[in-house]
Amino acid sequence: MSTRQETGTDGETEAPDTIPDGTPARSPHRPLTLRLRALPRPWAAVRARTRRWRAAHPGAARALSGTVTVLAAVLVVVALGMPNSVDRVHTSTFVRIPAEAVIGAAVMIALPRRPRVALAVVSGVALGAMTVLNVLDMGFNQYLGRGFNAVLDWSLFGDAESYLVDSFGHTAAVAAVAAVILLVLLVFVLLALSMVRLSNLLARHPGLATRGTLVAGVVWITSSSLGLQMSGMPLATDTTATALKDQAHRISNAIRDEAAFRKVAKVDAFGNTPGSQLVPDLRGKDMIFTFIESYGRSAVEDPIMAPGVDATLDARTKALAQAGFHAKSGWLTSATYGGSSWLGHSTTMSGLWISNQQRYRTVMASDHMSLTDAFKKTGDFDTVGVMPGVQKGWPEQKWYGLDKVYNAFQLGYQGPKFSWSTMPDQYTLQQFQDRVHSKKPAAGKSRMSLLILTSSHTPWAPIPKMVPWNQLGDGSVFDSIEKAGHPSTYTLTDDTHTKQEYGKSVQYTVTALTEWLERYGTKDTVLVFLGDHQPNAHASGNHASRDVPVSIVAKDPKLLDRITSWNWTDGLRPAHNAPVWKMSAFRDRFLTAFGSTPHPKTN
Repeated sequence: MSTRQETGTDGETEAPDTIPDGTPARSPHRPLTLRLRALPRPWAAVRARTRRWRAAHPGAARALSGTVTVLAAVLVVVALGMPNSVDRVHTSTFVRIPAEAVIGAAVMIALPRRPRVALAVVSGVALGAMTVLNVLDMGFNQYLGRGFNAVLDWSLFGDAESYLVDSFGHTAAVAAVAAVILLVLLVFVLLALSMVRLSNLLARHPGLATRGTLVAGVVWITSSSLGLQMSGMPLATDTTATALKDQAHRISNAIRDEAAFRKVAKVDAFGNTPGSQLVPDLRGKDMIFTFIESYGRSAVEDPIMAPGVDATLDARTKALAQAGFHAKSGWLTSATYGGSSWLGHSTTMSGLWISNQQRYRTVMASDHMSLTDAFKKTGDFDTVGVMPGVQKGWPEQKWYGLDKVYNAFQLGYQGPKFSWSTMPDQYTLQQFQDRVHSKKPAAGKSRMSLLILTSSHTPWAPIPKMVPWNQLGDGSVFDSIEKAGHPSTYTLTDDTHTKQEYGKSVQYTVTALTEWLERYGTKDTVLVFLGDHQPNAHASGNHASRDVPVSIVAKDPKLLDRITSWNWTDGLRPAHNAPVWKMSAFRDRFLTAFGSTPHPKTN
């Protein structure tokens, strides 16, 4: 049988009738791998057409080739100079001389073709990875006030996706996730192709490339030695190498921190204190701890937000005073910023600095006593939690020492969601009243309650408004308010809108909480409320502190006298110079102030 090859009309080689082992080329019994080899390569035709186009249009081809090369160079230079924070993104950041480019060019010039191409691909992928990490750093710095940790922070992407679904809907969330994945893949592919293209360019012009690399190296060394700057930025830079070193340090520190924190978490000043010696001065009290989402110092001091928030705090202080309540307020420095509220909650309640997810998991799995669990251990308090933000299983209930928890699905709400928040805080408080506070605790016991209020959660649009308490019903009354509010996107692109709406959300929650206290509080009610963290940088501004307000409100003046030594400010608005403690200091100071006796646990 003939083994000749025939040429088709396109000039492409057709498959032979047979192959060397005698198997017919089109036989159904031919091995799959061999049949695949016989198929025409789809890119061969594309390359042929490309060559024909270049031959027909040489000027346009050269222009296009030059443009692609320039774009490849720009992409690589931008990736090499990419900072890890938004406030460092300036034109001058990207017109400096990167040391990595000089070294990379020198290596590429010296290598043969195959190793050079392989190194170019690997370098492009690595540069893509560093670009993605820098962008993640930008996002984490902007929203959480810290860089991305490649060891600890992957689990937060699931929370971010849930936030998108809750705030903007499932379709928008899926589209956003798909767009991000596509963009990341595109970054890797484009940078790998760009590096290959630039390496080929160097190989085609070795003399010019060598001289250019030497000049660039001399300029870099000179600029670095003399500290030369352009627009306030060093002319010589090694941004990518520095970022890589920083990531390595974070990974190393995270690993060491886990081991060190396990030892810290085993130490508890009140770990062996008998229940009879915990908070004896609060026996018989109606104890309530409340966290207000994103209630930070910026709400009280920022020039855009503060006028409205401060006026609300002052007005509510007067209203509470008329109802017989008195308040003292100070500042706590939160362990988190912009999000990850659970870190703020657990830091306050544990007396430990829980600043990352690994520390949180360590504490949740430990027997380190929480402040709320201290009340349960007395045997004199029923303990209950109201958590409208909890929409799935919450095993943390055990560590918090809560006998009963009401989540988002157990409060009977039939009204609309307000962006991420499942229900308005006023409704949550009324349900707390109806389901918990109005009920008598078990015989001979008091009650300790933990509430998490969520209406001031980002993106702060739409936000609810106060309605008459006797009209709350099942929450349907909020339908018209939600429809008349701003869409979730209103605060995403305008920082002024963000500040204004965030301030209104804080005013709403403070008003709802203090009106509830005014309406339903008793002579035995003791309310502690505080923020879990500052809002993100769009509301608080870049480089804002991590301080949050904290207030204690009660009718019994003797109770507040026990914290006189704290030097907190009278009223709901802490003075600018009021004492600032780390949030982790609150548990032990509170336990001590109200009569608890330390019995340390050290292992």
